[in-house]
Amino acid sequence: MNASPSQPRPAERPEPAGLRPTPERDLPAGRHQFHKERLMARIHEDLSAAERPVPAVRRNPFLRRVVLFPVAACVLAGAAVAGVGLTTRAPEEAADPAAGPALTTTVGAADTHGVVQLLDRISLAAAGAAVPAVGANQYVYIESKVAGTDLRVVNGKRSAVGSGLTTRQAWKSADGHRGWLVDEHHKNGIALDTEEQPYLNGPSYDYLAGLPTDPDALLKKIYADTAGHGPGPDAEAFTTIGDLLAESYPPAALSAALYKAAGKIPGVAQVNDAADALGRHGIAVARLDETSGVRSEWIFDRTTFAFLGERQVQVGASAEPDLIKPGTVIHTSAVTARTIVDGIKQTAPHRA
Repeated sequence: MNASPSQPRPAERPEPAGLRPTPERDLPAGRHQFHKERLMARIHEDLSAAERPVPAVRRNPFLRRVVLFPVAACVLAGAAVAGVGLTTRAPEEAADPAAGPALTTTVGAADTHGVVQLLDRISLAAAGAAVPAVGANQYVYIESKVAGTDLRVVNGKRSAVGSGLTTRQAWKSADGHRGWLVDEHHKNGIALDTEEQPYLNGPSYDYLAGLPTDPDALLKKIYADTAGHGPGPDAEAFTTIGDLLAESYPPAALSAALYKAAGKIPGVAQVNDAADALGRHGIAVARLDETSGVRSEWIFDRTTFAFLGERQVQVGASAEPDLIKPGTVIHTSAVTARTIVDGIKQTAPHRA
């Protein structure tokens, strides 16, 4: 059965969890997915070349949460991670022909009125969707278009640069131990296998299928499993649910519960107009991170309430106020395919 972006789905996202936070700042297990994913892939490549075993580090190569911590919070593989989810790229990377001006958008007004009712309607749509079970030897396949804004340094001068739209393809086995990733940095693909057991910020289909479908019980578990992480419990709970929206394929009952649980998080609001990475407009469920000034938006079709994609937009003061101004799009994505396949590198849906 084919699942298309016209059906609302929560999702998984890659993240290689390799480095622990510095003593000065506690970074959660899923917080810097995008940058840790690059690091983990490089670790895999280096170890393969040297024929050394993979070091025993906590990994989650399938989540891609943007970074939300200030300049100098930590350094990954020699690249300083700079404010509001932006990477400071080395001079030799700055000549990327796909690079252009920083991505920007109009900052829409957020309103808490009616957001619970909106999430109830989205939940009903998700509950009614036909979601096939993932077999033991099958894979969840997610394809998306992604773009964002980086901080780059050329001849000692820092600037905000927008990346061109790229395609991301991720395959993950039902048990979460086998996977494959194709993206802008790994055009030929890279294996992201692990023996680590799935967890909330690094879930598999089997793990998600075992989560409670009562919204209150589900939210209680999310708060418990993410306690002490992020800028606060409410922000981290919202981000965790958002991590499950963009790249996973859980049972319909769990999808519905995730949306209802999100409606119980303080500070959640709706934005009447938002666009995903492909420019598809819809209505958004959003929450502002007061620490970074970045607002995370989950974008849905106005009619079907299908999940279209997500984006993170700077709406308040940033750690780089001269470069990152309100309206800067830090990260944006659009889901273009979501289905079950019988093997890695397959893109056609499994048919019974």
